[in-house]
Amino acid sequence: MCGVIGAVAQRNVVPILLEGLRRLEYRGYDSAGLVVVQEGALHRARSLGRVALLADAVAQQSLRGVWGIAHTRWATHGVPSEANAHPHISGDLIAVVHNGIIENHDSLRAELQAQGYVFTSQTDTEVIAHLVHRHYLQTHDLLLATQQSLAALQGSFAIVVVAADASQRLICARRGSPLLLGVGIEEHFVASDVSALLPVTQRVIYLEEGDVVDVRLLSYAIYDAQGNPVEREVSVSEQSAEMSELGPYRHFMQKEIHEQPRALVDTLQEALMSDHLQPELFGQGAAEVFGKIHAVRLLACGTSYHAAQVAAYWIEALAGVPCQAEIASEYRYRTSVPDPQTLVVTLSQSGETADTLAALKHAQALGHIYTLCVCNVPESALVRASRLCFLTRAGPEIGVASTKAFTTQLAALFLLTLLLAKAKGKLTPKEEAAHIQSLRELPGAIGRVLALEPQIERWAERFTDKQHALFLGRGAHFPIAMEGALKLKEISYIHAEAYPAGELKHGPLALVDRDMPVVAIAPNDALLDKIKSNLHEVAARGGELYVLTDADTHVVAGEGVWQIQLDHHAGWLSPILHTVPLQMLAYHAALQKGTDVDKPRNLAKSVTVE
Repeated sequence: MCGVIGAVAQRNVVPILLEGLRRLEYRGYDSAGLVVVQEGALHRARSLGRVALLADAVAQQSLRGVWGIAHTRWATHGVPSEANAHPHISGDLIAVVHNGIIENHDSLRAELQAQGYVFTSQTDTEVIAHLVHRHYLQTHDLLLATQQSLAALQGSFAIVVVAADASQRLICARRGSPLLLGVGIEEHFVASDVSALLPVTQRVIYLEEGDVVDVRLLSYAIYDAQGNPVEREVSVSEQSAEMSELGPYRHFMQKEIHEQPRALVDTLQEALMSDHLQPELFGQGAAEVFGKIHAVRLLACGTSYHAAQVAAYWIEALAGVPCQAEIASEYRYRTSVPDPQTLVVTLSQSGETADTLAALKHAQALGHIYTLCVCNVPESALVRASRLCFLTRAGPEIGVASTKAFTTQLAALFLLTLLLAKAKGKLTPKEEAAHIQSLRELPGAIGRVLALEPQIERWAERFTDKQHALFLGRGAHFPIAMEGALKLKEISYIHAEAYPAGELKHGPLALVDRDMPVVAIAPNDALLDKIKSNLHEVAARGGELYVLTDADTHVVAGEGVWQIQLDHHAGWLSPILHTVPLQMLAYHAALQKGTDVDKPRNLAKSVTVE
């Protein structure tokens, strides 16, 4: 969602703020702005649109300063406009940037207006600026004024505050939204994402829920939600500035699709060092937990939910453990029957997905003590809140449409499936060795799928004038069809829906004609003959078929039937292989449509508000 960065240094921080915003662009936004303090006065630049336009505005004003704050906004309250762009200012004295949502902003706005404050935006954030201003006039202490203001706020936030007369000082706070402190040498930084800080430091402190930080040039002080001074561990990020660079690729999505073999190697390396899987891959005490649980509930949103659906097939079939995949935002608002012997698994690329975090807290409040997360970001909120954890090693994922994070999640979930099967006595040593060998071969198999890109490009050319598409799959490949449809609609804006192929005749078949391409996943598994029948139903009604098959499925291309063959059937790992051509189809269809591939309209990378 929105991006935040702040800096206090002995050098001009404007280039640092702008570069940080550029590195946060992948999160999605519609406007950008920054404030620096010059000679005891706030100087602000804001723009509608890309950070490049903000940089032009900054250059025109010749802004410089040794401390300041900046923001990219994804509209929640108020339309995208320069007036609604952050930072927001109160009394030419206080400036604030904010991620999140202030739920009681209406009542606070009315209260502040009654006291004479004039609002110039439609945002919920402006109430924070005026609240801090009111308290600052009384206390003349920026830390205390911010803490007093936080007490009145309901909702989630990550905020950074500056005052024109509080020299080289930032106050930042987090509740529900991610925020971290960057530790430099005689300079300090704050940001909502470590990627924004990589050009200036890899030493970071991941702030805890409720933390407030007084950031100065040579020091920082952290206070917990009760106002007590606390120490937080300094971590060294495994990421580097180069990892977030585009390199020779046209888009980050293209780069990340092609990074999948390496991401899988990195994710699986520790697990596959021997011929026997160890439960400790998922954390200390995992063996005990896996032995005790008798059901699994997977909670996730978006692409991660599709990974959860695939895992539900795997866990029930291989481990014999009842398993249910749920959309996190639905789970937390329905009445469920808690079972303390259920393993609750949460999935999130960022580890900061608001609905998934809230679902985990809800599960814990119901008495679920066995919790596990699969996440791509160490020290994220989801990791810290879970009893067990498996970190995928996908590296930074910049494109809004998830690719390598999804396939590494699937690999992690397959490891979990095998360990659950082993704990329940459902996996023989011979079977375990065979599955481990399949995982070792997976990166190479993905590499061979990537070599099919020219054929996928030819498919994509035929989607140029299409407005709708259907995706079909059966069994564990149905969630992959859902993921393919999601990718296509996310970045090409072609309306796409997925169905279990057996449901075709129960309604969707009415939509099939020459203008409705039907993309089908037809691996050589036990359901091949069934899905072939479904394909005949489409062909008989004049539909145009695009079929992903294995080398030995004997699906014949011809009039109205386009076919791409992968390797021979990959068994349980087939859903991972069949994901990749669908990613490439979405990417090349978006190129044909001329859309903004990495930053699709209306979407954000990390959804940190409900």
